[in-house]
Amino acid sequence: MSLSPDSPDPAAFLGNAHRRLASEMGKVIVGQTDVIEQLLIAVLAGGHCLLEGAPGLAKTAMVRALAQAMHLSFRRIQFTPDLMPSDITGTDILQEDPGTGGRRFVFQKGPIFSQMLLADEINRTPPKTQAALLEAMQEHAVTAAGKTYTLEEPFFVLATQNPIEQEGTYPLPEAQKDRFLFHIRVDYPERDQEREIVTRTTGARPAEIEPVIDGAHILECQRTVREVPVPDHVLDFVVDLVRRTRPTDKAAPGFVKELVEWGAGPRASQCLVLAGKVRALLRGRVHVRLEDIEALAAPVLRHRISPTFHAEAQGVGADEIVARILKSVPRPGGGSLL
Repeated sequence: MSLSPDSPDPAAFLGNAHRRLASEMGKVIVGQTDVIEQLLIAVLAGGHCLLEGAPGLAKTAMVRALAQAMHLSFRRIQFTPDLMPSDITGTDILQEDPGTGGRRFVFQKGPIFSQMLLADEINRTPPKTQAALLEAMQEHAVTAAGKTYTLEEPFFVLATQNPIEQEGTYPLPEAQKDRFLFHIRVDYPERDQEREIVTRTTGARPAEIEPVIDGAHILECQRTVREVPVPDHVLDFVVDLVRRTRPTDKAAPGFVKELVEWGAGPRASQCLVLAGKVRALLRGRVHVRLEDIEALAAPVLRHRISPTFHAEAQGVGADEIVARILKSVPRPGGGSLL
């Protein structure tokens, strides 16, 4: 499989890659079609993902399978309350130089030095340790003892968290959540899917995943994605949508001022546009439509909106707020869906 920046049909290439990746991951993951597509969109957009779901829904297996299908180096960190920042980034170790007999500090790289890092149950470690990921997620680099080490590209952090166990957990700081392009919800499988899961996992040895694409091709795909044009009306829709999540904005609907403590920043607009470009290519198009933005609004915005106490008391969550805001944004030609 090959791709160059001037490939005559990048949409066909990415569509084929998507189908093959989904097929390979389907060897070990049953269902979860939307989750797999969102993971792929995030990777091709160059973003990180936060996966949330109950225990036993194959979140870890999904990330491991994705790394194998993309032929990327993979490391997993189990986040615990006693995990230290150096356990993630690495630390200086005093070693003896066999040539001179003297001693010197040598940096021992931590598990973050991989192309795909799984931060398992990220909300089980204190904020100080969570913050060790911030520089890596934003700058793709790690600074230790005054020296900066560049991470191998492409680099992704895929984190998981359990929404139902609150004891012994530490909510992610807003600045950290904003670094994730998507907040993906992993739901329970359908009955027939669950039956297939049980059949596969209690039988003989599991299937092996064959690599479909590698890091060099992923980087080329990321560059290609950025060349996809976005019509003005789509760009205006994205900006209007994100601005309406902010209760202090004059364009915000009345229910936003009542239900939202604070809304999304400009990074949300950037993420929506990039993710929309990938979704368009995966569907064989070389331009972004409103449907691409509408389909990805929830995973991009749900972790960037903080509901008020009043909203929580009414049982109104971020997803419902996003859906209502989507309907309020004017469409081309005037009017909205409200």
